[in-house]
Amino acid sequence: MNLYEIFILPFVDFDFMRRGLVGTLALALGATPVGVFLLLRRMSLMGDAVSHAILPGAALGYLACGLSLGAMTAGGIIAGLAVVFAAGLVARASNLREDASLAAFYLLSLAVGITIISQSGRNLDLLHVLFGSVLALDNASLLLIAVIASISLFGIALLFRPLTLECLDHAFLRAVSRSSPVAHYGFLLLAVLNLVSGFHALGTLMAVGIMILPAACARLWTRKLTPMLALAAGLALAGGAAGLLLSFYTDVPAGPAIILVCGLVYFVSLLAAPGGLIAPRWPSQRHLSS
Repeated sequence: MNLYEIFILPFVDFDFMRRGLVGTLALALGATPVGVFLLLRRMSLMGDAVSHAILPGAALGYLACGLSLGAMTAGGIIAGLAVVFAAGLVARASNLREDASLAAFYLLSLAVGITIISQSGRNLDLLHVLFGSVLALDNASLLLIAVIASISLFGIALLFRPLTLECLDHAFLRAVSRSSPVAHYGFLLLAVLNLVSGFHALGTLMAVGIMILPAACARLWTRKLTPMLALAAGLALAGGAAGLLLSFYTDVPAGPAIILVCGLVYFVSLLAAPGGLIAPRWPSQRHLSS
């Protein structure tokens, strides 16, 4: 077999591989840039928490309408936003920090969601919700992922300056601009939307992986924000394509295969990149820039 037959022919011959690749491309363009800002704002674990928090809403949509794209998407968005805002309110009204209150809400949401789905007695559907099915994306799912990716790109472009300032010094942004709350809550909305989008392809347990792992890799290779965003999206797409091929030639499910490839790239970057463990470090006087 030549290189064309190994790397290109599966996408040419099989419609499910092409659909998986298109879905991965949309996630790379929409979700991964959001992951970069999550990483820079030290909110990576918040992404993981929210990805689990959408499960009860998706589960209720599933119980009401079966594997309905619209019902599960609406339920996931409502549940994710409810948990994010509830955690914020608790943090402001109590002695708990936002990360602690978010952890409490997400653990309860995960338990409630799994309980709801497991009570239906269809474990295959539970696996679909938890781990996704990127190779089974239909036209409606691809359209939804593409629309959310477009909204995400437009939102990041609109909020780019305040988001960048908030990454560098959120106190300064609050002091000089009234756009701080708009940027903060607008960004949280984009995060929830992209986690719901990733949920349809990779499931609640894997959706955050394609957001954070490529972002972490890019952060190790560059300190400039614009190249970091482009590199993270490119790595997410490459990892998605490689993961689909790994799944095609082996028995590894497609979603975990994509995250495994992204994880491998992360460990290589951790060893070889200027911001990693072995390669020469960046000069200490350089800072994150756009």
